[in-house]
Amino acid sequence: MSERTPRPGPLIVDIAGTTLTDEDERILAHPAVGGAIIFTRNYRDPVQLAELTAAMRTVRPNLLITADQEGGRVQRFRDGFTRVVPMRAIGALAARDRDAGLHAAREIGWLLAVELGRAGVDMPLAPVVDLDYGASTVIGDRAFAAQPSQVGILAQAFGEGLHAGGSAVTAKHFPGHGYVVADSHAELPVDTRDREGLADDMAPYGALIETGLDSLMMAHVRYPEVDDLPASLSQRWIAEILRGEYGFDGCVFCDDLSMGGAAVIGSYRERAQLAQEAGCDYLPVCNDRNGVLEILEDVRYGDDAACTRREALHGRCGPADGIDATHTLEDNARWQAACALNAQLAQEYENGL
Repeated sequence: MSERTPRPGPLIVDIAGTTLTDEDERILAHPAVGGAIIFTRNYRDPVQLAELTAAMRTVRPNLLITADQEGGRVQRFRDGFTRVVPMRAIGALAARDRDAGLHAAREIGWLLAVELGRAGVDMPLAPVVDLDYGASTVIGDRAFAAQPSQVGILAQAFGEGLHAGGSAVTAKHFPGHGYVVADSHAELPVDTRDREGLADDMAPYGALIETGLDSLMMAHVRYPEVDDLPASLSQRWIAEILRGEYGFDGCVFCDDLSMGGAAVIGSYRERAQLAQEAGCDYLPVCNDRNGVLEILEDVRYGDDAACTRREALHGRCGPADGIDATHTLEDNARWQAACALNAQLAQEYENGL
């Protein structure tokens, strides 16, 4: 790596529009920044998105570019991209036919990754590994299913597809967001269950970690039977349970520090400090430029281990399997088959299957 390109810092930031402003460029070049997240406001069409991501990497060659591109209602880029089914549709297929569901999870994961990669986006922040208890206003059909074993195997297959498509995997939201009704974008949900009560929610993460999970995102949820702080800012949850008990050595994302679930804790400086002390490697700050500017000069870069984990995540993103650069993606047989499978799933889901 060039001496002029710093190791990736802990901040993940957003940008204002469809092209870079001077302020965007200054922030992306700052050594405290390691990644960027793209939203719908930054998107016009695939060509423009590719130009934007290329411009971002001109400013910062080792930038990790991400997006909340899960499918269903959480899909930042629609026109010019395949409108991927919600994960519940894959879970419903798996309930009828396990092998067909695993195949669908794998191919839809691959489809998401290759379409993002073509536009210069390294990885989606996916999949959701929360259980669908039928109560959460924010999780719902983003989840594969209610059964831990079903969620675990489908998330694993989806991750295999992401890897084949050139993307890393980010399972979210540890230790589980599906049980609480409140939306952590607006407030801090409280889950009153103890560790025994949380065992089902945590089981898919344990299975994924055993197979080599790249990264995960913490939940802005408080579990007072375990710790008074939200899991995203908790040394008990990250350093002791996730790193210690589970042996997870991948990259840990805090959930967005601008969300209501974190805002109740204090200022941006206080949130960022707690998140880093707890063991978060990446700190997203979205939709609040003033919040980024508040902590840009103060945030710690983290120890060498944190920098190495961030670099390792960057290294897991790369060329997709089976994609010939001399042909368009639309000419690729696997892409065509994945699109047809997605369309079939969408029709079945619409019909209540």
